[in-house]
Amino acid sequence: MRVSNIITLSAIGTTSVLAQSNVTGQLDDAPPTTGNPAGKGAIATLPENAFWKGSLDGNVKGYVSATSGADGNGIDYSVSFSNLPTEGGPFIYHIHVAPVPSDGNCTDTLAHLDQMIRGEDPACDATRPASCQQGDLSGKYGKINGSAPYTAKFHDPYTSLVEGNGAYFGNRSLVFHFSNKTRISCANFTVFQTNTTTPYPTGSSPAKVSPTSSTVPVIGAGTALNVVKTLAIAPAVAAFFALL
Repeated sequence: MRVSNIITLSAIGTTSVLAQSNVTGQLDDAPPTTGNPAGKGAIATLPENAFWKGSLDGNVKGYVSATSGADGNGIDYSVSFSNLPTEGGPFIYHIHVAPVPSDGNCTDTLAHLDQMIRGEDPACDATRPASCQQGDLSGKYGKINGSAPYTAKFHDPYTSLVEGNGAYFGNRSLVFHFSNKTRISCANFTVFQTNTTTPYPTGSSPAKVSPTSSTVPVIGAGTALNVVKTLAIAPAVAAFFALL
């Protein structure tokens, strides 16, 4: 092989690597999400029976749970999977665009959540999570190697629990795959609220605390008026008796 050909192939390889490292969505990188409601969350729990009809001991067990991040910025995730297949890994999981239909067909969940139209190829670069598909959770934060029970917690700035936001996933689904992208199981996200405390609306203030036994009693308006009248006529009464 000529030296010139070697140099040309090397240049092509370098260009390919650079292109992959600089890949982004057609609409740019995913923007961080803000305004996620305090205490709001969503969870998807895999069903008892697997969608994949191969040899499995039951189904993969587990869930992906998510809650609004601190100050409403991004989403905090907690992930747990067990009873994993003994082969076919590393296993991957994603948020898919469509919910699971009533017949449990995971194929009908369509593609990954991908608001920025990035596509699956080339693979997600975990060092640049904003450039990945928003729904590619395992691509951004780690695939599952081996069959031992797996747990993980991570913060994702690019998904949302604000309805109407393109990165919202409360009405979408979780899909669990073999490494070759075959769908093993899937489940819909269900939205929940972890507390009922909400910020006071603009222009309002906290409700006043009612007096307790240790506070000064509050008198009614009628009583207060009578007291004022009594105090006002007291000097006149005293002067009358002084003339007798």
